[in-house]
Amino acid sequence: MTAAPSAPAPTATTAAAFSGSDWTIFSAIGVIWGASFLFIAIGLEGLEPGVITSLRVILGAATLVLLPGSRMRLQAEDRGRMVALSVVWVGVPFTLFPLAEQRINSAVAGLLNGAVPMFTALFAVLLFNRRTSGPQLLGLAVGFVGVVLISLPSLGEGSSQAFGVGLVVLATFCYGLATNLAAPLQARYGSRAVMTRMLVLATIWTLPFGLYGLPDSEAAAVPLIAVFVLGVVGTGLAYLLMGSLVSRVGPTRASFITYMIPGVSLLLGVAFKDDHVAALALIGVSLVITGAVLASRRELDPGVDPGVDPGKPRRDRADKRYGFRPR
Repeated sequence: MTAAPSAPAPTATTAAAFSGSDWTIFSAIGVIWGASFLFIAIGLEGLEPGVITSLRVILGAATLVLLPGSRMRLQAEDRGRMVALSVVWVGVPFTLFPLAEQRINSAVAGLLNGAVPMFTALFAVLLFNRRTSGPQLLGLAVGFVGVVLISLPSLGEGSSQAFGVGLVVLATFCYGLATNLAAPLQARYGSRAVMTRMLVLATIWTLPFGLYGLPDSEAAAVPLIAVFVLGVVGTGLAYLLMGSLVSRVGPTRASFITYMIPGVSLLLGVAFKDDHVAALALIGVSLVITGAVLASRRELDPGVDPGVDPGKPRRDRADKRYGFRPR
């Protein structure tokens, strides 16, 4: 794995074609987060949803706190954004996924997670006046069709599964907003420090739910090991890598990582949990992967002001690009 920077880095290449390092980070996150749905399913064999969420966040936060370069001094105007990020990127979706997997299998949950790029692009337009066009737009369209094909078989299997699907869609909605909120913060402070602060704050929001579910949980070895891996690798290290990817390729294209996650979750769900997969879903997986490849093509980033000198420090350019007030 490629480590994320602990300090701001240049942004001149965020609109360029993916480099070898970009693809390495992209693939690592896809495998880790694709496997996370399986680990959640294993955790549910002995633990309540709230316990899984709380332990996952605590372990992820502890992992990043122990790494060097994880501390920062947050400016007053960024505190509200940081709190919001901890809620919408961790608190809400991490709570929803275990609840959803009580109703749908891990493969379906992972496949539905491919809707994130559509919400990311939407919020990019609403929050930062950015737009998606060219190869990225085509990638969105192809990937969206794939997600629809994956979802159709599950939606016809009863209200319980439909509710589970709705929970996952709500979680992906939060992820789309969070990806955009994270971009300006990590541009100013560095991805490692931002991800650490976010997970530490999220422990506050998720701990009550974890304590509530503790009496009904069973401390079995396999579920606990699964949640340990989910927290340390699937949360701590994965969020560190995701922060690096956002800084390298931008929030919209970084969100296309979710087009790789469905294939991984599908393979693992079938192999280890005997999850049923409809033929239509297999076609959908091929389409979402195609969408990810198309999204990585080079194109002009309309969110970058052509008057900004690419040689200037990251912090100055981030202030202008994301609307921060100069100090």
